[in-house]
Amino acid sequence: MANLRDIRRRIKSVRNTAQITKAMKMVSAAKLRRAEEAMMRSRPYSTILESVIASLAKRVKKESHPLLCEKEEKRIKILVVTADRGLCGAFNTNLLRSALKFIKQKENEGKKIVVDLLGKKGKDFFKRREVEIGNLWIGASSKPEYKKAKEVAEYELKQFYNNEFDSLYIVYNEFNTLISQKITYKKLIPVPSAEVETSFEERYIFEPSAEKILNTLLEKELSFIIFQALLESYASEQGARMAAMENATKSAKEMIDKLTLYANRVRQAGITKELIEIVSGAQALS
Repeated sequence: MANLRDIRRRIKSVRNTAQITKAMKMVSAAKLRRAEEAMMRSRPYSTILESVIASLAKRVKKESHPLLCEKEEKRIKILVVTADRGLCGAFNTNLLRSALKFIKQKENEGKKIVVDLLGKKGKDFFKRREVEIGNLWIGASSKPEYKKAKEVAEYELKQFYNNEFDSLYIVYNEFNTLISQKITYKKLIPVPSAEVETSFEERYIFEPSAEKILNTLLEKELSFIIFQALLESYASEQGARMAAMENATKSAKEMIDKLTLYANRVRQAGITKELIEIVSGAQALS
């Protein structure tokens, strides 16, 4: 049977842990509110931008811009957006396992895969596996900024124009609800205009020409899609961390109750043992 002092020491340790997890939940809740507001504000702009470009792409020749030209996918680059920190449940694990499955599927088809990472957890995962890692950005997913997304987009465009890869995909957690995230794949390069539905195609009037507008918007769209993915991932991360810390606090409280009950039993057993020794000694003297 464990020593009563050790049990009380463990109860104190678990209680301190519960205070930390409760504080982390409150911090994540505050961050989630701001992250969700920023994400919701940018969603309409992202949707309309994709719709406009889809309409433009249908009116011009595919050869008018390199980002519209379909190529045979021999070299594929995947941009994986994860968190920089853990303690958020299965948020990172589910995404990375899904990305690894997608990578293996493409490799089985004879494609060459290179992975660019937005987030430290992606590096920790892929460096232990036979996956070629390209560039790494740390801090971008923890503090989403358009400037950082533009930097990533410019790097990927430079790589594409230098013929380093044929197509680019991005994978991230899309925010659904507080406790629900959806793993989302998007093809960024070439721009998949046919996949974006637009009901306003006939109402658009373009001035100057559609080609000139398209040249301006295509690279901007790439930057904003990456920025939107960072916002979605950050909000999802805070929601997942909030839920994980709530579960951890609840588990800690349950453990404290069990340890307290066990400590009472140990204390009662010690008292009973001492009473038996006293009674036995008294009987021996009499």
